[in-house]
Amino acid sequence: MEKHILIIDDDKELSFIISDMLENYGYKVSCAENASKAFDMLSENKYHLILLDINLPETTGFEVCKSLREVSSVPVIFASARTSETDRITGFDIGGDDYLPKPYSMKELLSRINALIRRAYGFSEEKKTVTFGDVCVNITSRTVEKNGQVIPLSLREFDLLAYLCEHKNTAIAKDKLLSEVWGAFSLVEPSTLTVHIRWLREKLEDDPAKPKYIKTVFKVGYILEVQE
Repeated sequence: MEKHILIIDDDKELSFIISDMLENYGYKVSCAENASKAFDMLSENKYHLILLDINLPETTGFEVCKSLREVSSVPVIFASARTSETDRITGFDIGGDDYLPKPYSMKELLSRINALIRRAYGFSEEKKTVTFGDVCVNITSRTVEKNGQVIPLSLREFDLLAYLCEHKNTAIAKDKLLSEVWGAFSLVEPSTLTVHIRWLREKLEDDPAKPKYIKTVFKVGYILEVQE
């Protein structure tokens, strides 16, 4: 699955150079030059890693990371000309995963991103499927079949289903699903999740009113029950 990286840095030229390099190595890249734009983008998209400068207009990368860590565990690499021991320790203490001093080589940046992506999401790029009843979900190719027939899902429906599949037989809280599927700073209402669950049941369950697989967990959220 293509990994999406968000660069938060007010140096547009540097962000362009990094984006170009990372895209050549198969990553999808988006850029934000300030915290406000970054939060807007985080509310609308899911990112697999954030490259975060410390010196930003109107705020600091430290403050951005603090806010992010309240709702998300997405990997964060600090990249900054501030190289004091105090700054590095602060970066790690508030939830940063790596700290890269500027100036740095593109080769080292790529190496650190690759390493953090592997640690966070695993090494395997093998075909990953989850089957329940007559439904087969191919997470790798983002396709769903029921009784051998392809079931069309919207992007968000599939993201929600894939998250449930990756955490099968585990009750997931509603706010966790909203954060992981809609974005860490999403302002969508909980009712949006309820509607998407209903749509998935209508497409995948034999009796949506009495679901066998995508079940509600009272006062918690939802669970995908799969027989191992």
